[in-house]
Amino acid sequence: MSTKVYLEVGAKKVFACALDWPGWCRSAKTEEAALEVLAAYAGRYEPVAAEAGIRFPKSAGDGFDLVERIPGSATTDFGAPDMVATADRERLTKARAERLAALVKASWTVFDSVVADAPAELRKGPRGGGRDRDKIVDHVLGSEVSYVRTIGLRFRQPDPADAQAVDQLRTAVCETLRTARAPAPDPEKGWPYRYAARRIAWHALDHAWEIEDRTP
Repeated sequence: MSTKVYLEVGAKKVFACALDWPGWCRSAKTEEAALEVLAAYAGRYEPVAAEAGIRFPKSAGDGFDLVERIPGSATTDFGAPDMVATADRERLTKARAERLAALVKASWTVFDSVVADAPAELRKGPRGGGRDRDKIVDHVLGSEVSYVRTIGLRFRQPDPADAQAVDQLRTAVCETLRTARAPAPDPEKGWPYRYAARRIAWHALDHAWEIEDRTP
């Protein structure tokens, strides 16, 4: 079966996101290019599904079923998937909620594994920029503390070296996703749980893949 995707179309960037696979989102300048990059990253996403214990079809990147096209925002053009898909507003079943939690947890596991294998100093970008490993870890944690507020959680940013504090944050997120049934904690304010899972997993994996690509 084709993988369900939606496109978030900004003025400068387009995100292609796999609707049912949190974190499998890629961007490019055009719709066609975004779908091509998404397909190219199927093999890099497969370890996430494997870590979660969820079968990832070998043909997942071979064909896409475009279910929605959404206008993007300034955040889209800045480089983050920002828009909520229509399906994200559907009520969650127990199985779907547990699947979301498992894939987000797996994304963190993959991120941690990449970080553990990476040198402290990473290869610089074409213009000499780019954070080194520890700065990326700190950035990801800081963003997650901000993200989880949208699903009703409040945490101070943990020290990356404080494994217990990091685990408490992640456990709370996974438990919140796992037990969710309503589409969102607050229909007017918070993020839908499906979108929150996608954004959190995407951010961790985007930087995990960046670290891999910039490891000398």
